[in-house]
Amino acid sequence: MTAIQQRYDFVLLFDVTDGNPNGDPDAGNLPRLDAETGQGLVTDVCLKRKIRNFVGLVKDEQPPYEVYVKEKAVLNKTHERAYKAIGKEEELSGERRRKGSAETVTEARDWMCANFYDVRTFGAVMSTGVNCGQVRGPVQLTFARSYDPIASQEHAITRMAVATEAEAEAEKQDGDNRTRGRKFTVPYGLSVAHGFVSAHLAAQTGFNDEDLQLLWQACTHMLEHDRSAARGQMVTRGLYIFQHASKLGNAPAHELFERVRVERRSEGSVPRSFRDYSVTVDIANLPTGVECLRLVG
Repeated sequence: MTAIQQRYDFVLLFDVTDGNPNGDPDAGNLPRLDAETGQGLVTDVCLKRKIRNFVGLVKDEQPPYEVYVKEKAVLNKTHERAYKAIGKEEELSGERRRKGSAETVTEARDWMCANFYDVRTFGAVMSTGVNCGQVRGPVQLTFARSYDPIASQEHAITRMAVATEAEAEAEKQDGDNRTRGRKFTVPYGLSVAHGFVSAHLAAQTGFNDEDLQLLWQACTHMLEHDRSAARGQMVTRGLYIFQHASKLGNAPAHELFERVRVERRSEGSVPRSFRDYSVTVDIANLPTGVECLRLVG
């Protein structure tokens, strides 16, 4: 299939109830937030991880939908697969292994794009150890930001077991056999992320219409298949896609994003559910060549 021929900009709304949507490992796994406004943050890397996991789940990790960046992946081993697939095994030794000839790097990069969904979607730097070059992906996401400040809550939790016999003996002296821990949650937060799909960059990676439909499917359903006790209840509440008639686009993305408005129904209460908000999408007098597709919401 040929690469997509149109530009897309999209708005993704999702919420969390009694969960931690994206903990910060540098802050004891507290929910990420903007220190000045108190708004919650979810990184683009976190959102891409959920998309990758969904694609791996529904496509069973089979080409052309393998996932390059995944748990326990050894990236240089994957690069070696590319060299072997294009018949350049002799370049997997010495200085040639680290650099690779220009022709080999180009062929290896093309092979990676053809076989790995996340490479041709998000791009990748593949010049570590075995050089497969690098590619800039056509799909890019912003950090998600909550509409209102979030209140991070800390909960003490206990486990009715210990990990080692030594701990068990020590605990018996105090007449207890429990271990303690901490858990952080957000009571409620509605967040928005913005996304961009470039037709020009899609031509470089081979990102096609089937890949695009898989992206929309992932944005719609990825939270349904990413459950854990730590994340509480997360739900996709809106997916609004602005489809342009041309590769370059027919209107600035920020002007289209402003047409999706989220407002509190009552300013005097603390939001605790999606029902506390109203979402409207202004599709009147859209710029010529722009169409709004409402997949969720």
